[in-house]
Amino acid sequence: MSPLILLTFLLVYFGLLLGVAYFTSRKSSDNSTFFVANRNSKWYMVAFGMIGTALSGVTFISVPGAVGHTNFSYFQFVLGNAVGFVMIAYVLLPLYYRMNLTSIYTYLEERFGHKSYKSGAMIFLISRTIGSAFRLYLVAIILQKFIFDSLQVPFAVTIAICLILIWMYTNKGGLKTIIITDTLQTFFLLLAVVLSIYFMADGLGISVVEAFEKVKNSSYSSIFVWEDLLGDKNHFLKNFIGGIFVTIAMTGLDQDLMQKNLSMSTIGEAQKNMLTFTSIFVVINLFFLAVGALLYIYAAENNIDVSALRTPDYLYPEIALNYLSLAPGIIFMMGLTAATFATTDSALTALTTSFCVDFLNFNKKANPNDPALVRQRNWVHVGFSVLMLVVILIFRILNDDSVVTAIFVAASYTYGPLLGLFALGILTRYRVNDNLVPLICVLSPVILFLINYFLIVPHTTYRIGYELIVYNGFLTALMLIITSPGKQHADTKAL
Repeated sequence: MSPLILLTFLLVYFGLLLGVAYFTSRKSSDNSTFFVANRNSKWYMVAFGMIGTALSGVTFISVPGAVGHTNFSYFQFVLGNAVGFVMIAYVLLPLYYRMNLTSIYTYLEERFGHKSYKSGAMIFLISRTIGSAFRLYLVAIILQKFIFDSLQVPFAVTIAICLILIWMYTNKGGLKTIIITDTLQTFFLLLAVVLSIYFMADGLGISVVEAFEKVKNSSYSSIFVWEDLLGDKNHFLKNFIGGIFVTIAMTGLDQDLMQKNLSMSTIGEAQKNMLTFTSIFVVINLFFLAVGALLYIYAAENNIDVSALRTPDYLYPEIALNYLSLAPGIIFMMGLTAATFATTDSALTALTTSFCVDFLNFNKKANPNDPALVRQRNWVHVGFSVLMLVVILIFRILNDDSVVTAIFVAASYTYGPLLGLFALGILTRYRVNDNLVPLICVLSPVILFLINYFLIVPHTTYRIGYELIVYNGFLTALMLIITSPGKQHADTKAL
């Protein structure tokens, strides 16, 4: 497919997003609008838009690509995600609304102290920057391969263009703009998935119903893995339990997705949002897995050498852009762009919000909407865009693993201490030594990494999967308890 056609599509797409940004921010572009969308968001729009934010280009490309090696076993992880979302709705959201939080890490200051609060916020900044950089990297390598290489545009320029465009449509309206653009991008994402299945079926010369039947009867549709609990990373218990706690940490303890939930007027609307989002999330992941099975079936019937691809992440774009007609290629690019940029724009807004509230103390200013503070927020927004560019370029040099694996392994190490801090605060009455919290939050993942790679991997048959985040959170909580001054007084409740 012509790179110029794909580039034209991208320009039109971003023109649409810029138009949305103009109309959502023309009346108000202050910090209240940017941080919490004036707390008047509609729950059904947030629920629908969160799909695009949660799925990202990782789901769009890596999940279908991984089907060739792991079949539908990823769905075990998704089932754990669903349980985690329900727990967020009925445990974390009531806490956040009761405290009327703008940044969720303010809870740690109320519960443990100032250094615990700053540690939690810093963990988020590091974790979300790395995770979002990985996700944008994924779509950037596809754009580079199929568009910009032929135009002799360097990879660094490709990334810079993407980030500049995202900054342009999120700079003024912030969360208020993102709720609208993410709703639009989620629609494009879901449309792309459905139409991809249709075009794949058409390419195989069968109907959509026959395509689903073909997937069902194939070896790829195997979901549950019960054998070899110790040695297989895809065992049901590892995926399911890991899915629960990865969701709690990466969604419930993450300013990005929680910022959207906190933009609604009541806890009831926020809970309806989470439950609706969960239902759609589970179903759409099944569709992505079905796309993956159809890709491998199509490759086998058309003698496409999958092993020749640099990574399974390339399978979907390779077939969509080089083997199917123009329409499927455009549909693929639409879905990929929508998925990835819905994640990145949301992350940049959340990172800016967290830094302004948690480190620049905007919420403690007499007038948070002072024009000088708005200008300061704009520079913070620019700073995180530049930081993400640098991280992506470093990742391109260092990374040679599957992107989907890299994201969740990195998140399990960086989000683990956050999980341990919140769990200890919510489930117990322990005080902690606030001065030691930053050190413990660094030591816990380092100790776990050393144990895994120097003891467990070389000397045992056990292989850690998604449950890594559970071990990390537990180790953090244990170290905090051991070094704590004891339980709180009886008249002091754990929040």
